[in-house]
Amino acid sequence: MTPQQAAAFLQAHDQYLILTHVRPDGDTIGCAAGLCRALRHVGKTAYVLPNREATSLFTPYLEGLLAEDGWEPGTVVSVDIAARSLFPENALPYLDRVALAIDHHPSQEFFAGETCLDAQRAACGELVYEIVKQFCSITPEIGTAFYVAISTDCGCFAYGNTTADTHRAAAELMEAGISTAQLNKRHFRTKSLTRMKLESMIIAGMELHDQGTVAIASVTLDMMSSLGATERDVEDIAALVGQLEGVKTSVTIRELAPGKCKLSVRTDPNDLNASKVCALLGGGGHAAASGATVEGPVSHAKEVILAAIHQVKYGG
Repeated sequence: MTPQQAAAFLQAHDQYLILTHVRPDGDTIGCAAGLCRALRHVGKTAYVLPNREATSLFTPYLEGLLAEDGWEPGTVVSVDIAARSLFPENALPYLDRVALAIDHHPSQEFFAGETCLDAQRAACGELVYEIVKQFCSITPEIGTAFYVAISTDCGCFAYGNTTADTHRAAAELMEAGISTAQLNKRHFRTKSLTRMKLESMIIAGMELHDQGTVAIASVTLDMMSSLGATERDVEDIAALVGQLEGVKTSVTIRELAPGKCKLSVRTDPNDLNASKVCALLGGGGHAAASGATVEGPVSHAKEVILAAIHQVKYGG
């Protein structure tokens, strides 16, 4: 489905419920909030399904938009969800009812009745914004949500996925009257003391491989507990290790529970395709940023991700 067709679809239906993915980031939350507000702006009934994992960094954008228990939707839309495994538990009953999926991941599984996919977009928010502006004027409140979606997924326009179109979208949103200075301060230039202490522990335990071009770091349950860290303290933590000079591939291993680890892989896509690496472990994403979840302790996660990196890069 093209953006134009997706816009026509959204205008033709009503009674919307919008779904976000597990461990929600700024892109999925911003997409959901912006789309929900836009649909309401043109007279539609729309709600966002509550996501219990959403942190206080992003929940303010969802105020007044969350569906109450038992509300029955007519049309279910997912935003920034590439795979069935990324549906939160309370979203699983709607998996077979997704009428439209809007996404930018090349690993999209096409679980929905209709899919609007553009893997060249820096953020799903960039795509949802293009769809929405075809049928709705962009208010500062709507624009704020889309700016959060776009800016957080491209590292405030610093990551390699940023394109000229990304900048153009941001410029249009600025012209809509959003407060970019406040948003950038909130999302890119503010850290809790706990976050800074956690970063220190991560760097202290970091391992370098392949002549210093591969860095692997861990965030364990013990580290989180010792600092009293919350989910907000680890938001976008995967971006930290790749800042080390000389590193082309960075891996952050997040221990989610005993025997279960989430891998976040960031690469120079000209050197290594992160999506191909994570696909070997049942995950996916983009060429420069992908993820996977593996069973086993942190030590096992280190072994399997390093093996996957070597298999993709060297054929073994």
